[in-house]
Amino acid sequence: MSEAAENTELGYEQARDQLVEVVRELEAGGLSLEQSLALWEKGEHLAKVCERHLDGARERIEAALKSVEDEDGENAQ
Repeated sequence: MSEAAENTELGYEQARDQLVEVVRELEAGGLSLEQSLALWEKGEHLAKVCERHLDGARERIEAALKSVEDEDGENAQ
């Protein structure tokens, strides 16, 4: 399995933790340009994985709030 395919299956916390580690490595410096670019690309991918999880959570919260609002509207009538 490729690293990209493996990362898309990560949970939010795992992707976030890996992203934090990528940032630490980049900030520490001492890497070749090629290593830095590879880490940057990995970080970009991990950020997208995190964003997809957060978008999904946001949609679930909005759906739950809408459901509560719909129930309140029906009960008011």
